[in-house]
Amino acid sequence: MESDKITNIFSQYSSTSPQVVMSPCAACKFLRRRCAEKCVLAPYFPPTQPAKFTTVHRVFGASNIIKILQEIPESQRADAVSSMVYEASARIRDPVYGCAGTICHLQKQINELQEQLAKTQAEIINKQFEQANLMTLICNMEMEETPQESPQQSFDNFISSPSHNSDYHNNLNFFEENNIGLISSWEPLWTFKINEN
Repeated sequence: MESDKITNIFSQYSSTSPQVVMSPCAACKFLRRRCAEKCVLAPYFPPTQPAKFTTVHRVFGASNIIKILQEIPESQRADAVSSMVYEASARIRDPVYGCAGTICHLQKQINELQEQLAKTQAEIINKQFEQANLMTLICNMEMEETPQESPQQSFDNFISSPSHNSDYHNNLNFFEENNIGLISSWEPLWTFKINEN
């Protein structure tokens, strides 16, 4: 029962619903002709983009567009249409040079940017050299302000330093105090040898 009701409602809705009318593609609408079911232009010129076909038609013409699309595989047709749209737009902007003028302009910009890049890289290298020379100059100035002493000067300074003199005198006094007895014990030997001679 319920399935029959659903079927009746669906059949009533389908019978009363309006038939969907397919609008022609932008190309066929522009050319004022009936858009066939297997229209070659329909997939690439939808009715929502009429200016796209108008631009291409203005430069290439409808027959040439159809001929180009029929001669290439279907997998490449979308890219071909995009290329034709770009070429037609460039030709309309620049009737003399078209895409070639755009390419030359872009190449000129690339060359100018490459020259600017080379100049900037040369300036960076020069700055690095200047910085290295400046650091070398600073190091040389610091070494001139604090000259290193010669070995003889270092020895003289060591001898004349107060700490060395005090240590030397202390060691001399220590030697004299500890060796007085030893020196006195040697004296009789010397005197004995002198008396024998």
